[in-house]
Amino acid sequence: MRLPDLEAWAIFAAVVEHRSFSGAADAIGLSKATVSKAITRLEAQLNQSLFHRTSRRLALTEAGKPLAEHAARILAEARAAEEAARDAASAPAGRIRLAAPMSFGVTNIAPVIADFLAAHPGIEIELSLSDARVDIVAEGYDIALRIADLPDSSLRARRLCGISTHVVASPGYLAEHGRPTHPNELGEHRLLSYSNITGPWRFRRSDGAEVSVRPQGPLTANSGDALVPAVLAGLGIARLPGFIIGPHLASGRAVAILEDWTPPPIGLHLLTPPSPLRPARVEALITWLADRVRDPCMIAKATEKATEDVR
Repeated sequence: MRLPDLEAWAIFAAVVEHRSFSGAADAIGLSKATVSKAITRLEAQLNQSLFHRTSRRLALTEAGKPLAEHAARILAEARAAEEAARDAASAPAGRIRLAAPMSFGVTNIAPVIADFLAAHPGIEIELSLSDARVDIVAEGYDIALRIADLPDSSLRARRLCGISTHVVASPGYLAEHGRPTHPNELGEHRLLSYSNITGPWRFRRSDGAEVSVRPQGPLTANSGDALVPAVLAGLGIARLPGFIIGPHLASGRAVAILEDWTPPPIGLHLLTPPSPLRPARVEALITWLADRVRDPCMIAKATEKATEDVR
């Protein structure tokens, strides 16, 4: 039985990460010649080229692209195994890369992270806030928080709580353009849409009826917060999560419509790479987030209940 060339796979992952042989060599403390030989050796074993090489550019081949993800996992699992052994004899320490949605991250994750760092002085966190969907494995994240109707995935996922969404408009917009009572009527209105969620708006009623509407309107943004001023200014109808629009519903500056029709349920999910091996510092942050990030969801629900009581 021939053992896999794990060193070559790890070097391949480093070249992909640093986008050059010399960059990988500097990062892992090997000569450029050693890196080049490892890639050549791996290509010979696989009987296919992994990179297109020119004097100015290094790019993965079509065969190399899917193998790069496997290589990243091999390297990540090896590092996790080593770190798990070290962590058993010491307090959690080191860097954690965490990705989270922009709006939710600023209001609900950043304060939780501050408390975590105060309790774990040996840990550093690199927090990346963006509403764009990140590739956890390829981009090297330890944890990602994602608000979505999560499809099947090779990643390990834990649902922390549900997130409500509302179709909303300002009272002024509804007074001028009328209040839609069926999703099909949205085609006659100006819709403000969220660019990171492609496809139509889908709705379901309690009797099982389903409707899809493709949004068209004057504003598309990659941030839910960026849609709020347009909603309040009476420029159109938007579909927004409760943690963003909840305060404006409570104040009456925005009004929820089509409440008999519900969008697909979404939730806040904590995602990690597929490997079951995780450093103690990552396990510590997962536990911390799971225990504390439920509270903002409960606050959002309380806000919605207060809104219903006002109505």
